[in-house]
Amino acid sequence: MEVTGILETCLYAENLSEAEAFYSKFPGIDLVSKEKDRHVFFRCGSSMLLIFNPKHTANEQTDVDGQAIPLHGASGAGHVAFSIQTGFLNKWKELLQREGIEIESEVTWPNGHISIYFRDPAGNSLELVSSEIWGIKN
Repeated sequence: MEVTGILETCLYAENLSEAEAFYSKFPGIDLVSKEKDRHVFFRCGSSMLLIFNPKHTANEQTDVDGQAIPLHGASGAGHVAFSIQTGFLNKWKELLQREGIEIESEVTWPNGHISIYFRDPAGNSLELVSSEIWGIKN
């Protein structure tokens, strides 16, 4: 028995329409579900990116067939790193530039892999890097 991966990760944003428009720009991030003022959910490879409005999820109980979903929410910038194919970093930089998204930082790690960082409209810190940074082949 073992954990086999991360199924979903969450970020928080109060303006979900803005979040939906932002994340929908990226190839490989596909809208799956949305509920006005509560959430937008995206498929990202074999995982899910869930973006919740913390004003809702931290304060309003949600039930599924009478079973309570625990309240949750966060304030301040979250972080997620998106795995990209090795050798495509420059293509991603071009896409960000075309979309008017500022690259906040570019880091070359001791193992030679490069991460680029930028922000979503809610201020969350986003990273693009090859999964090979962690020895995971993509």
